[in-house]
Amino acid sequence: MVQVIVVYSGGMDSYTLINKAIQEGHEVQAISFDYGQKHKKELLFAKNFCEISRIEHEIVDITSIKNLLKGSALTDDIAIPQGGYADNSMKLTIVPNRNMILISMAIGYAVSSNANEVWFGAHSGDHVIYPDCRPEFVEKMNALSLISDYQPISVKAPFIDLSKSEILSKGVEMNLDYSKTWTCYEGKDLACGLCGSCNERLEAFRENNLDDPLEYYVSS
Repeated sequence: MVQVIVVYSGGMDSYTLINKAIQEGHEVQAISFDYGQKHKKELLFAKNFCEISRIEHEIVDITSIKNLLKGSALTDDIAIPQGGYADNSMKLTIVPNRNMILISMAIGYAVSSNANEVWFGAHSGDHVIYPDCRPEFVEKMNALSLISDYQPISVKAPFIDLSKSEILSKGVEMNLDYSKTWTCYEGKDLACGLCGSCNERLEAFRENNLDDPLEYYVSS
């Protein structure tokens, strides 16, 4: 049995990923991070799922490093960009070196837990915007992880070649309930329906001929 640490944000991709790990029969633990994101509501969704599923779950408060990671609309007083997910404005949502920091901490957790692998939910739709979600990043991160400790940990992104729509399709095949996920970058009671993240999610549901179970302020 493979023991997997899943970097679990509470969003669609990591929710599908953690369920993939569970259904494949792996021993699963989850780790989530509060890095000062406006949409920390996602952490409640992660917490609730792990409690219901009886999965060991760590929520790590790293808000103290927020001042080192400036310039992102996700953490600073900068308006969340609206429109298409691939628009150039979405680069405003890059948090400096976020995935390297989070995955490094997940690797440390894996070593201390005697786990074998760290999984995170990067997908092909992220490649244009986020350098730390590209195949070459995953390859290099895995190579470093394998030599950074006496206990080698593999870093994997099982959805790296899939689109959001394809990930949703896999989740539907697993009979997953996407009302248990949060995607919107705005920290409000309802999903905004206007930010790039909401637009990408809604497009995935349309491409699968499904209705999104979340309620939106605006449905694009």
